[in-house]
Amino acid sequence: MTVTAPEFLVTHSGGFHADEVLSTVILSRLFPKAQVIRSRSAEWITPQADRVIYDVGGAYDPEVRIFDHHQRGAPLRESGEPYSSFGLIWKHFGLDYLRSFDIPEDHLATVHGSFDASFVLPVDLVDNGATSLSEAGIFSSLALPGLIETLKPVFDDTGEDRDTEAFHGAVAIARSFVEARVNRSAAKLRAEAMVMEAIEKAGDCAILELPMGMPFRPAVIKAQADHLLFVITPRGGDWTIGGIRKYDEGFEQRADLPAAWAGLSGAELEAASGVKGAKFCHNGLFIAAASSREAILKMAELAVENALKG
Repeated sequence: MTVTAPEFLVTHSGGFHADEVLSTVILSRLFPKAQVIRSRSAEWITPQADRVIYDVGGAYDPEVRIFDHHQRGAPLRESGEPYSSFGLIWKHFGLDYLRSFDIPEDHLATVHGSFDASFVLPVDLVDNGATSLSEAGIFSSLALPGLIETLKPVFDDTGEDRDTEAFHGAVAIARSFVEARVNRSAAKLRAEAMVMEAIEKAGDCAILELPMGMPFRPAVIKAQADHLLFVITPRGGDWTIGGIRKYDEGFEQRADLPAAWAGLSGAELEAASGVKGAKFCHNGLFIAAASSREAILKMAELAVENALKG
């Protein structure tokens, strides 16, 4: 949603919740010169050309840049689930926000949709009472909406402007989480492209070589590269070999490293593997290290041979 830069970003005063805090994160990056106003007075929450109004005002009208969800007939997603102000701001400003990270244009829709489904929607549902943080069980206090709530002033901290000071502190903290999540989502797509190229290069080989550590399993699954058993990558001055998990949950691998290597390091591992330069193998048989690419390739070949023996 490309718009003329507003002078003011207007949300309500008093206590705050995750939705307007996170909306402010988005809008203040897009419009860094705009002043954040927290008010419920009519002069501020009435649409004007110089402002974006959100989580207050009793209306949703993107044409005049007001994005509230508390009124009757508040907007719903196509799924029927309710929007909070965060969902509305993300819907209309999210793509421009992502462009500020220099994400490739052909990745924008994927990152936007992923962030909406995994980060924005839960905030929308909690804010509207459509779901409860208690559903997260013992992790409920660690969910982002709950953590943002803890940043409010305590009941007897009645200093002037404490709510506003706490609000801006919450925005600064929330900004770190939003930007980190966006960066990780964008990085996954960059990794996918690199892994796909490496899979093509590997051909029928059971060993996938990557230029650095990166998320690889989603691309391996997407490519239906069921023949791949191990992944090797450089790490610092060493090289590592790791297994590929069978499932999203749990730690079972397509193939383990040879049992004779378990927990060994240095000369003991060199003797057990017959590979000069072998340095370490985890007792869980899911990762090992060597001092050179040549050594890790030899370990990988031995690991594949061992796995195929059954």
